[in-house]
Amino acid sequence: MDYRTGNIDLHIHSSASDGSLSPEQILHQALNCGLAAISITDHDTVEGTEAALAHGIPENLEFVTGVEISAEFPPEYDVSGSMHILGYGITVDEPMLNRMLEKQQAARSNRNPKIIQKLNSLGIKVSLEEIEAETGKNEIARPHIAACLVRKGYAANVDEAFDRYLGRGGPAYVNKFRVPAKEAIETIDAAGGIAVLAHPGLLREPAANRLENLVSMLADMGLGGIEAYYPGHDQKQTELYEKIAEKFELLVTGGTDFHGDINPEISMGSGTGDLAVPYSVFQKLEETLAVKKPKTEPGTINK
Repeated sequence: MDYRTGNIDLHIHSSASDGSLSPEQILHQALNCGLAAISITDHDTVEGTEAALAHGIPENLEFVTGVEISAEFPPEYDVSGSMHILGYGITVDEPMLNRMLEKQQAARSNRNPKIIQKLNSLGIKVSLEEIEAETGKNEIARPHIAACLVRKGYAANVDEAFDRYLGRGGPAYVNKFRVPAKEAIETIDAAGGIAVLAHPGLLREPAANRLENLVSMLADMGLGGIEAYYPGHDQKQTELYEKIAEKFELLVTGGTDFHGDINPEISMGSGTGDLAVPYSVFQKLEETLAVKKPKTEPGTINK
């Protein structure tokens, strides 16, 4: 097979954040899936991308550096909660980017004990120590806490754990620090990357006119793309996001939001079985990044 005609997955999480597979395992699985190109987009860290680069990208797999940042909606949009901004083609050791990510990680670490305290007050016997021991990780996120609740019988699955306890409005929910959208986008740009609005269909108010207003604001801040291809988007939504991207001259990207065992119904490269993001999406992303910064090594953008 000519890998340049295959499908891609530009939204993958590794064990560096809340995924279950190591970056090395992701590279191997991507090859087994017949993917042509991938990006590891861990939450508020580039450690997964760095580990993949250090391991070495297989010759027949293309790779773009990535990250996913939790950001605040613009003040003018008047919506609470967070949105996620993907950064592609970033220079992983760029100082401003790393300072922002360190701030995000510290905020998460401060949030976790409060979540555990609330769960304990509900009679749920869990601790950060046991979650860290079970996962083998010091950086714990809500999906790890949810997985622990499932293992201990407090919820049937991760979705129920969020619905009953950990999600917004739940009895163990704790609000978190988020980077202002403008800062997230400008920081990605300063690191040589392209900022992309992740999974717009998951936003709290996805009405077409509201979303278009949001994208207009973000585009003025330097947003470069919209993740139109996503397992949670139906055909009508995908077409809408493609039209909005075209209107604001933005790239269209796509990926599965793969987390491995933590979200087992989502498979790398195919989502729930019907997602196929074409290689042409990667080509357009690559061409746009090449204008900002040339490739540093074959099959990899940007190191």
